[in-house]
Amino acid sequence: MADSSTGLLVRDLACTRGYRELFTGLGFQLEPGQVLRVEGENGSGKTSLLRILAGLAQQESGDVQWNQLPIRHADSCYFQDMLYLGHKAGIKYELSPVENLCMARALFGSREQDGIEEALYQVGLYGFEDIPAAFLSAGQKRRVALAQLLLTHAKLWILDEPYTSLDVAAVGFLEELFSQHVAAGGMLIITSHQPVAVKGSHFRRLILPATELEEVA
Repeated sequence: MADSSTGLLVRDLACTRGYRELFTGLGFQLEPGQVLRVEGENGSGKTSLLRILAGLAQQESGDVQWNQLPIRHADSCYFQDMLYLGHKAGIKYELSPVENLCMARALFGSREQDGIEEALYQVGLYGFEDIPAAFLSAGQKRRVALAQLLLTHAKLWILDEPYTSLDVAAVGFLEELFSQHVAAGGMLIITSHQPVAVKGSHFRRLILPATELEEVA
């Protein structure tokens, strides 16, 4: 078995929603430089799994560890090391893109504004920095959320359908960002209804409700 001293370790995880068991006995390990794509039909538990891994939902049973500590352990640095972006934009519509990212930076533990305007420029929102998000298109709202990836130092990115509402150019930019993150020793867990390309990564697939990983060459 691989060294579990660093990274994410999931053991014997079970999830039930209502009276329906989504998965049980789920286990996997994710180490620096690896990508895990979670797949499955609608209702198979993909979003539920990601929310459990992000600490936003409680599993029925099982254990999630980060660097050998349960993620809810008082000494765990997990919530400083992890960034979760759900399938919705997750931004405040009454705030501008700059204000949304300032709020995100404060949640990351930094109140500096350095890099925010550059991040918005890189995601194609130059000229829209101060417009309330309510007036942006669906794709632009999504770009505001994804700009957080340029500001965080989190080692683990957990992304639920990040390509939603993005055009081809934006998807290409995002995949280059993924490749840079993983090449620097970062980790990525992602769901997507379209192909995911991350250069130079150790790519793995988890197809729910199966409980074993499939290695991808």
